[in-house]
Amino acid sequence: MDDATPSYALAFDTANEVIAIGLGRLDAAARSIELVASVEVEARRASNTQLVPRIDELCARAGVAREKIACVCVGRGPGSFTGVRIALATAKGIASALEIGLVGVSSLDAVAWGAWKAAERGELLVVADAMRREVYPVEYRLDDEGAVRLTADRVIKAEAFAEELGATGSSDRSMADDGDAGDSRHGGNAGDPSRRGRPWSALPTEADVHPDRLITGDGLRKYAEFFESAGALLPEALWTPTGAGLLLALQAAWRAGECDPFDAERHDPGLLLPVYTRLSDAEENERQRLARVDGSLVGKRGSRHVTMNDTAIANARANGEGIAYKPLDARHVAEVAALEAAVMGTDAWNEALVADELGRADRVWWAAYAADPKMPLSAEAPLVGYAGGWVVDGDLQILKVGVDPAWRRHGIARVLLARVADDARNLGARTSSLEVRTGNAGAQALYAALGYEALGRRPRYYSDGEDALIMQGPLPTITLAAVPNGAVADARPGRVSGPGATEVAPYGVDASDDDVADESRRGGACAALGCESDGVTVRRPLILAIESSCDETAAAVIDGGEVLRSDVVATQVDFHARFGGVVPEIASRKHIEAICGVCDEALDVAAASLGRSRLRWRDLDAVAVTYAPGLVGALVVGVAFAKGATWGADIPFIVVNHLEGHLYANKIGLEEFAPPAVVSLVSGGNTLLVHMADWGDYRVLGATIDDAVGEAFDKVAKALGLGYPGGPVVSKFAAEGDPDAIPFPRAMLHSGDLRFSLSGLKTAVVTYINNERAAGRELNVPDICASFTAAVVDVQVAKARTALRETGAPTFCLGGGVAANPTLRAAYEQMCAEEGVRLVMPPLASCGDNAGMIAEVALDRYRAGAFSPLSTDALAHGDLEVPY
Repeated sequence: MDDATPSYALAFDTANEVIAIGLGRLDAAARSIELVASVEVEARRASNTQLVPRIDELCARAGVAREKIACVCVGRGPGSFTGVRIALATAKGIASALEIGLVGVSSLDAVAWGAWKAAERGELLVVADAMRREVYPVEYRLDDEGAVRLTADRVIKAEAFAEELGATGSSDRSMADDGDAGDSRHGGNAGDPSRRGRPWSALPTEADVHPDRLITGDGLRKYAEFFESAGALLPEALWTPTGAGLLLALQAAWRAGECDPFDAERHDPGLLLPVYTRLSDAEENERQRLARVDGSLVGKRGSRHVTMNDTAIANARANGEGIAYKPLDARHVAEVAALEAAVMGTDAWNEALVADELGRADRVWWAAYAADPKMPLSAEAPLVGYAGGWVVDGDLQILKVGVDPAWRRHGIARVLLARVADDARNLGARTSSLEVRTGNAGAQALYAALGYEALGRRPRYYSDGEDALIMQGPLPTITLAAVPNGAVADARPGRVSGPGATEVAPYGVDASDDDVADESRRGGACAALGCESDGVTVRRPLILAIESSCDETAAAVIDGGEVLRSDVVATQVDFHARFGGVVPEIASRKHIEAICGVCDEALDVAAASLGRSRLRWRDLDAVAVTYAPGLVGALVVGVAFAKGATWGADIPFIVVNHLEGHLYANKIGLEEFAPPAVVSLVSGGNTLLVHMADWGDYRVLGATIDDAVGEAFDKVAKALGLGYPGGPVVSKFAAEGDPDAIPFPRAMLHSGDLRFSLSGLKTAVVTYINNERAAGRELNVPDICASFTAAVVDVQVAKARTALRETGAPTFCLGGGVAANPTLRAAYEQMCAEEGVRLVMPPLASCGDNAGMIAEVALDRYRAGAFSPLSTDALAHGDLEVPY
């Protein structure tokens, strides 16, 4: 291997409070890695500020240039969710920019290999901190050959696990185990006792307590007293991953044929995901609620009042083909049993068996319903498909997949399997297995297309004596599809990744439509990709901007001529809709899945716009990203990825205030727009009036003291059971209603200042809805929506008029998602005409979160030399008036 060939592996991990980085020299012939340099440093919740600078420092100290790195290896957990995502997003950015492979290893395996390198031998137990008084326990065997993992990832209460081990240091208090070993009384696919998994250990006897067991892991920092009698605690220096341990874990995977550090195509950065062992809190609570729902929106209070949470179950919406997907709930058990009888024959489960599955911590069940695409899912919507699985020892065992014969050829089974697999992955599953009748060629073809392979047969497995074909494969991965900004949501197919990957359509597109779906996703400009041409002269700088402040993952490329060469977005609405609002943890998880694909698409579309076959990270002049304000867990992903890509491409790094982006969005609507102006910024999280004296010179004239306008729309829609997001659906009904029908309050209309308040209005609407229901009267939804909208608009317009008069600004602008509201836009048009000021509004597609507006800001910041260090972190709050 000559000196010019990349020959180093860069490995790092931030799954806990320690940043571990290792740099190793690769030997392809021996499949070995020689440790060149490493560092471990306490992060103390500062991983995102220290990681990239530490990587840069270590490479410089070792004399290894970026171009010499052939592979990035990252610890993918389990561990702190935010910490894992910081490492993974950074690794995705570096690997993408350097165009090399990204290999993931278990953070716990790295701990075990670190103990092995320290010459520890014997039985090893790694007990990592999982927060919430829980731990991640994994057992290993350390011998002279290396560290061998013996058990799969799982999460359990620390005290309960200590009791499993028979540790005398544990308390006598009983703490329930999160796991459930299940039983073998179910028929069908779950009927074979040999397929039942075992717990990590059975309840211990005295003989099970191992005084020579070695115990390590950062869980000992909190729970050492629980495990002191279960074995010998290793020194604290061996409790967390090390750079050497990461490289040894990579070397072991290489020698086992599980990876190849030199194969970038095999190790696409976009396909690597974190290791989770639980669903988000919102999903866990949802599963518990759905398992016991009584079939009515009315709660157990015995009144007719319905809270917004009572209606959350109704928030799922159908796709363009009239199919809605959501976790299976207890109200539809009888329908599942009836469909079981129709499609499963003598292997069908009865209602009791189906009901028993719901609510179990290690089970995942999804259902498909036929519904009106224009309306929220109703309780009467017929069930047309279902699928369920059991997560045991890191494997998702598919228990059931059933589709109504009248609804086949709509891709329902694919989507259900993908949704089940997505949840199972979050519960720690890494593989999937199933049995299928040997005579069911259609089902076998479906599974084969998703990457399953036949392993053997089970003779006479089914009740009628037919053999079962055993199949196993990787979990299909749903990723958010990046589409040109402003595309219709129903044209956004999801993508299932993995060996034999095919398009899967969360919106119901059949597999036969894959090519058509892909073309609609990319848009006509992408037809030129891969074709050489003379190209277009590029006006420098060329900047890629990233936006990930909430529930949209977006990227855009802008050139020095202020031309947006691409502006793409992947929306998460479908994943949040059933909760009636954005769930921060889900948002962060989806950003880490989508970030690579969105940026790749932005580069591809920009290349086509420039008449080039390819645009690479190294062709850019800078990378920009939203760093504040927003959901920290969401912002962290974009910031970490952008810093990684910036370091990999060795170009400047630019941060942008999200709110300033909304101000700049008006340039997308009118290129020559310039301050001074008054801007009404109304979105799901912000409501404020801003005076723009100049670009970068802003004064907030007034803001909401409680709810934002968009938040109020969402809450009213949720109270009415209209689904999420609330703005579009409330606007649709408002167009058909009487805005004067209900005298809702105009909060702070005469306050004498420019502040806003939406909480009281929201409460008034919800109270009205509950009173109407209590009186037994049918709700006039159009009138409620129209009257609520009028109350919002009246205050917004009145305050804006006052702001224009006070400042004397000649122009009025809008920004934020609610700026797309047709009633609000029309009211502002009338007001501006009356006041004799110019009205500038961003295009509808640029009102919501997008990266085009971030790119517009970034271009000005580039020209001003306003670059940021790679120690910059994401911030939940960002004052628009303060320069940055």
